[in-house]
Amino acid sequence: MEHLEKKAQEIRKNLLNMIYEGQAGHMGGSLSSTDILVALYYDIMRIDPKNPKWENRDRFILSKGHCVEGLLCILADRGYFDKSILHTYSQYQSILIGHPNNKVPGMEVCSGALGHGLSIAAGIALGAKRKKMDIRSFVLMGDGEQAEGSIWEAAMAASNYKLDNLFAYIDRNQLQISGTTEAVMKLGDLRAKYEAFGWDVSEIDGNNMQQIIANFYEAEKNKGKPHLIIANTIKGKGVSFMENNVKWHHGVPTKEQLNEALQELGGVRS
Repeated sequence: MEHLEKKAQEIRKNLLNMIYEGQAGHMGGSLSSTDILVALYYDIMRIDPKNPKWENRDRFILSKGHCVEGLLCILADRGYFDKSILHTYSQYQSILIGHPNNKVPGMEVCSGALGHGLSIAAGIALGAKRKKMDIRSFVLMGDGEQAEGSIWEAAMAASNYKLDNLFAYIDRNQLQISGTTEAVMKLGDLRAKYEAFGWDVSEIDGNNMQQIIANFYEAEKNKGKPHLIIANTIKGKGVSFMENNVKWHHGVPTKEQLNEALQELGGVRS
């Protein structure tokens, strides 16, 4: 478990550097969701970076596509593409843009129009069921994104088709671009809502690696229902002046702020 925690810190440092160099990015939600992505890509999902189109791979959809920076750093680190390409992030003619782009090896779909990811992931899970393929479908959504009506259409369909190969995570950091989720659009009891739609629901500390991984292997045992994991996280996790600060939903640090952030994460800028 310790090696995954160290990997998450490494990814956080890399994404901060990438945003600084590219002068664009959404670091608050990227930092809050890093632990979930590391758990998926280094432990949970069946993938083959040397063969990104392997037919029997698990699929991952980043529905909150504006928080792509951590995922890009992970794909490069896993070997889907050369790490040097990270330095082109947000530059002219780069394939690394501010949202997932399926021209990037390992990126399943273009995403970021909020509310679409759960529908895509449910469709993948349903297709796998009908083809009798042992494929699991994963999606990471934002909590502010839960205000999108298409989320609930997909939730109803996933339950109807008993998609127990679907694992949906909500990055519950309680902040969105214009304030707290409860001030912008009250979410209320998300657990009760998804359970009412027929989902298997669990709630974890989404910045605790051990909980993330243990929860997945426990949830996988529950058959007949799609799985919703409410991951309570801290926006800007790991950087004190960014944590729980709506200002850092998006933005670029100064060089001094970058160095301060990297110091807190256990390293200095190279």
